[in-house]
Parts: sequence; C-alpha cells; structure tokens
Amino acid sequence: MPSKEHWERVYATKPVDAVSWFQEHAEQSVRLIQDAGVALDASIIDVGGGASTLVDDLLQRGYSSLTVLDLSAAALAAAQRRLGARAGEVRWIEADVTRAALPFQAYDVWHDRAVFHFLTSPADRHAYVEAVLRAVKPGGHVIVATFAEDGPTQCSGLPVMRYGANELHAEFGAPFTLLRHEREEHRTPSGAVQKFIYCYCRKSAS
Repeated sequence: MPSKEHWERVYATKPVDAVSWFQEHAEQSVRLIQDAGVALDASIIDVGGGASTLVDDLLQRGYSSLTVLDLSAAALAAAQRRLGARAGEVRWIEADVTRAALPFQAYDVWHDRAVFHFLTSPADRHAYVEAVLRAVKPGGHVIVATFAEDGPTQCSGLPVMRYGANELHAEFGAPFTLLRHEREEHRTPSGAVQKFIYCYCRKSAS
C-alpha cells in the first residue's frame, strides 16, 4: 500500500480539483449505488473516498448512513470543509484499508474507485479482500473501480495494477458474484483520458 506520507504530500501540494482522479460529480458511482436498490438508510462506505464529491452527491440524494475511509487526513479534512455542517452527518475514518479494524458485517454497500489498483502486492490485495469479507453484510453489494487493461500504468508517480472485468472479479473470488461490469473514460483535470473498469458484485448471503 502506498505510504500515508505520499498521500499527505499530494494533498498538501495540489488543490483537490487538480489531482488526476478528481470528478466534479461521481455520476457512474452514484448510478451504480442507486441501481443496487438499497434503502436510503443503508450503510454505505466509500473506501479511499478522501476528498471525493461522492459523499456530497449521496447526501443530496437522501442517503443517511455514510462512511468515508481514507489514508490521508488532509483529504478527509478537505471534504469536511467542503460539506460544512453536513460533515457531521458522515462517519470519517483515517486508516489504511488493508489494516483498518472495520466493524463486522456493517455495510450494505462497499464502494472503491481507484484504491484497489494501487495494491501491487499480493499480500495487500489479500488483506483488502479479507476486509471486504469481514465488513460487508451477507448479500451486500461491492462496487470496485480500477484502471482497465488499457488504462495508465502509473498514477500519482506510483505503479498500478490494470484489470479486465474477469481478472478483477477473480481477485475477490467465489464469495462474490459478478453481476455487472462497465467501462469509464475519465477525463482528468489536465485533459488526459484514463480508462477505468467498474465491477459490481454481490457478496454471498451464506
């Protein structure tokens, strides 16, 4: 897992709307969460959410049990400043997802856009999947987006993994059923195009 110091430095030296992964609105993520059909009080965690605007979009749509986890305190603080008083409606966790002590079977939806592809170590990927298995409710929904096979080979100066839908699903294995996958062409603030793959899975109910 890239170091906490790396991400604190990124957010200390760049505006949040200048980092390559910035989206003014996380439209594809919002749509996939809505398509999951969970209630507005369903428990949703955005892993690596940091300064992402996804939490704003979900609050605006009436979702009321939201958690944002990120390694960077600076990224979380930026989101809290942007939300103002509404930041108090969200649970914020500053932690490495591969080591975080997340509550057992707490989440109806696990969302991650652009964390998993930074896990270049098999041990880190295994720890991440174990975290999902522990923290997501039986029958819960898992939405993970990474760079696609034709996506970048590096991000923020770091090497990344690239996946096709089947390869990404294979990292999670039999406890998860792949329900759907989609591609995204993300245009960065600098104008570059990055290819993403989104996999939407359901955790086994048993």
